[in-house]
Amino acid sequence: MSSDFESYEQDFAVLTAEITGRIGKVPKLVGDDKKQMVANVEKQLEEARELLEQMELEVREIPPQSRGMYSSRMRSYKQEMGKLEADFKRSRIAYSDEVRNELLGDDGNSSENQLIKLREERAHLLDNTERLERSSRRLEAGYQIAVETEQIGQEMLENLSHDREKIQRARERLRETDANLGKSSRILTGMLRR
Repeated sequence: MSSDFESYEQDFAVLTAEITGRIGKVPKLVGDDKKQMVANVEKQLEEARELLEQMELEVREIPPQSRGMYSSRMRSYKQEMGKLEADFKRSRIAYSDEVRNELLGDDGNSSENQLIKLREERAHLLDNTERLERSSRRLEAGYQIAVETEQIGQEMLENLSHDREKIQRARERLRETDANLGKSSRILTGMLRR
């Protein structure tokens, strides 16, 4: 079951990387190329949403004691999906501004061009900031998984230690029983000889 989840995770990672790359290209394209890229990103975002739904279904099937780790990963993926949608919305706004300028017959004066450049630079900076935030969240999720794994390992070591103590006590009782049986055997042998 977790192998299906991990397969979906890999597909999600590949898909979100493609989406991120394409979102970054949207403001730089013009005309039909831009329209095609927007349509492709919309389609891929829908695929990513469907993958998240499949992953959620898989998490529900995982036993409760293991579910916590997968639930925290799901929260991280949902946040990442939200950021991708926000990035796409922002790139579409830039796209809408360019379409509006084309329809209104932009006269190409330098102040308007500078404004467009500033918007593009701002969008680029925001994209980079959000990528850093996503990376930070992934690192944080990885750290949480490491902490959870360490806790599980600690619990297993404690259980093994308790089991070892029980086995040692059982061995000691067995030795005592063996010694008592030896004494009893000697006493019986002595009684039979009399």
